[in-house]
Amino acid sequence: MAKASAKLLLLIDDEPAQRRLVGAIAARAGWRTIFADTGREALNVLRTEEGLLLDAVLIDEYGPGESTVDLVSALHERRPGLPILLMTAHGTIDVAVQAMRAGASDYLIKPIAPDRLLASLDGAAQSRSNVGELRPLTEKIKAPLGFGDIVGAAPQFRAALAIAAKAARARVPVLIEGESGVGKEVIAEAIHAASPRAKKPWVAVNCGAIPENLVESELFGHERGAFTGAFERKLGRFQEADGGTLFLDEVGELPLDAQVKLLRVLQSGEIQPIGARVTRDVDVRVVAATNKKLDDEVAAGRFREDLYYRLNVVQVTIPPLRQRAADVPALARHLLARIATQPGMRGLGITDEALSLLMSFPWPGNVRQLQNALFRAAVLCDGEALTSADFPQIALQSCDSVMPMMSPAAGGVTLFEADGHIRSLEEIEADVIRLAIGHYRGRMTEVARRLGIGRSTLYRKLGELGIGDVAA
Repeated sequence: MAKASAKLLLLIDDEPAQRRLVGAIAARAGWRTIFADTGREALNVLRTEEGLLLDAVLIDEYGPGESTVDLVSALHERRPGLPILLMTAHGTIDVAVQAMRAGASDYLIKPIAPDRLLASLDGAAQSRSNVGELRPLTEKIKAPLGFGDIVGAAPQFRAALAIAAKAARARVPVLIEGESGVGKEVIAEAIHAASPRAKKPWVAVNCGAIPENLVESELFGHERGAFTGAFERKLGRFQEADGGTLFLDEVGELPLDAQVKLLRVLQSGEIQPIGARVTRDVDVRVVAATNKKLDDEVAAGRFREDLYYRLNVVQVTIPPLRQRAADVPALARHLLARIATQPGMRGLGITDEALSLLMSFPWPGNVRQLQNALFRAAVLCDGEALTSADFPQIALQSCDSVMPMMSPAAGGVTLFEADGHIRSLEEIEADVIRLAIGHYRGRMTEVARRLGIGRSTLYRKLGELGIGDVAA
């Protein structure tokens, strides 16, 4: 059974015996092999989730030379960073040369020598790691942004940015709160970039990803022989960040004993690596982030109150994306422009229909989820602009989340006719007004206030929409 970390090879070959041979040889070096009979099938594989994770393609030169070269060219055009290997017979070396010009990385002469195949695959893996192509559904697009580059016009969001920008000029600690995926690290990087420490080290630590028994060593370092397995001296993250900024992501996950040591460092400006006899001075500006409400954690006894106040000199609270849906179009265009700079990607537009769909989605994963949805859609898109059809999962989830709230059984408003078509806006508006009148027991001033319209406008709409029965 292949390990989850196995490298992935796509073999384009329709001969079962050759498939078995290549698959067995590749497996020796930790490769998992998937297969395609034809070039067309291989191009379709590139668009699947598994195809997005490919580490190399191996083509058996089985047809006329021109078709093989065209296939190499098509593969290279769609995924420029993906190594393409060609197996060819002795009499078709000219095809191999043309294929190399079209984008192939290497060619092998049939019958295949196992050592030569493994060497070629090893070279492909090495070149792949050097390219560093993004894994589209999991990796972040790295390029720090300044405050002027951060997209968002919602008042609550702009207010948070203004606080962060003012805090950037001081040395004081900053605590950034917000749900996972709202962009806390982006704000923290902008604080560092706008501070006098911008040219000094920026060091980020995910506190939730460090095993509890290694937290102290990770943050403060250790001396050689300080504990079993400490074969070398290790610098802690505080020393690495000396003179610059240390970003403690998910700081609420720190165990209580580590919180005590962190508090002491913040108070004294000194660290003591495990096994060291003396302390060392460090000049570090700490920016912390959490997806928890730390005051609630303090009340529950899971986070030290004195550390909370030490970190929370300036608090920046980032609103979730669902509270600033109007920012989604600008965010989507901004993210698409950044995606286009990645290897193998191209510039794409996005239709108003698609933007409306994205704006209607609640985005529980916030900006990170939006970025991943756009990356996936961009990889699979054949056109020049993304449409709502490029977001089938978002459309399905949006429908699932809206329909329970809008069904008659829930006492709400029905959006769809029996034949599946959307009801007219006038009919929906009339139902919303009826629902509001019933909910607020005929108190028309309250109904108008909750609907965001004037009382006179409400009565005018009652006449226009023919709503005679205003009782619940």
